Amino acid sequence: MEEMTGMIPQLLIDGLTLGFVYAIVALGYTMVYGILEFINFAHSEIFMVGAFAGTEVLLFMQSAGYLEKIPAPLALLIAIIIAMVFSGALGVFIERVAYKPVRSAPKLVAFISAIGVSFFLQDAVRLVEGLWKNAFYLSTPTLFTTSINITNTLKMPVKVIYIMIIAIIIMVSLNLFVNKHRLGKAMRAVAQDRDTASLMAINVNSIISLTFLIGAGLGGAAGTLFSVQYALIHPYVGFIIGMKAFTAAVFGGIGSIPGAMLGGILLGLLEVFGAGFLGILTNGVLGAEYKDVFAFAILIIILIFKPSGLLGKTVREKV
Repeated sequence: MEEMTGMIPQLLIDGLTLGFVYAIVALGYTMVYGILEFINFAHSEIFMVGAFAGTEVLLFMQSAGYLEKIPAPLALLIAIIIAMVFSGALGVFIERVAYKPVRSAPKLVAFISAIGVSFFLQDAVRLVEGLWKNAFYLSTPTLFTTSINITNTLKMPVKVIYIMIIAIIIMVSLNLFVNKHRLGKAMRAVAQDRDTASLMAINVNSIISLTFLIGAGLGGAAGTLFSVQYALIHPYVGFIIGMKAFTAAVFGGIGSIPGAMLGGILLGLLEVFGAGFLGILTNGVLGAEYKDVFAFAILIIILIFKPSGLLGKTVREKV
C-alpha cells in the first residue's frame, strides 16, 4: 500500500503529460466531426507528420548550432509553429483532394478515403525519410535536461512543465476562438445547420477548410510535443495515438470541444494509473504494455452505457 501511495505523484505527472497530448489530438477529431459528422481517421497521420516536421526543425537547428544560441523554450515554440503551419496546410490539401469531392456521397465513402489517405501518408513519410536519411526513425534533440525537485523523492522534468503550459494555452485559446471570435461563431453555425448557415452569407466551404486547418494544426502541435517528450518517432507512431485520441473524443463527447479536453486528460490519467497499479499488483509481471487495454475497455464501456460521452448531448431523431 505504501508503494502505491508513493507512486501516485509521479503517476499523476505522467498521466497529465500524456493526457494533454491526447486532448490536443482529440480536438482535431472532434472539430471535424462537429462540422461534417465525419471521423477523419487520417488525423492520426497528420499528427505523425507534425511530429516529423517539428523534429526535423529541431534537428536542423541543432546541426546549424542554433540550439546552443537560443533558449530551449523559444526553439520548442519555433518547432511547434512550423509544424502547425505545415500540418495545417496538409490538412487543407487533404480536405480539398480527398474529402470535398465525396462530401455528398455516403459517409462510408469518405471513411474509406480517410483510410486511404492514412496509408498514403505513412508510406510517403517512410519513403521520404528513407531516401533522405536512409532511416525513418528519428531521435528528437534534447532541449531540456533539468528537473525541478517537488519533494525529496519526486522530480518533475522541466520539459513536462513546458508541455503542460503549451497544451493548456492551445486548448484555452481554441475554446475562446470558437466561442468568442466571429469565425468561431461561423463554425458553430455551420456545425448546427450547414444549409441555413449558407443562407446567412456564411461561406461553408471556407469554414470547412478553416476547420481542417485548425484541426490539422493542432495535430502538428501535439506531434511536436509528443516527440519532445518521448524522444523517438517513426511513420507508424500516429496509429495508436490516433486511436487513443479518438477514444478520448468519444469518452468526453464527440463534437464537444470541452469534452475532448476532459476526455483526453482523463484517459491519460486512467491509462497511467491503471498500468502502474497493475504492475504493482502483479509484481511487475503485467505493466505498461497493458495500458492500451484500459483505453479500449473505456471506449467499449462508454459506447454501451453512455454513447454520447461525458459532455456530449444525446440527439433524438425526429420522425
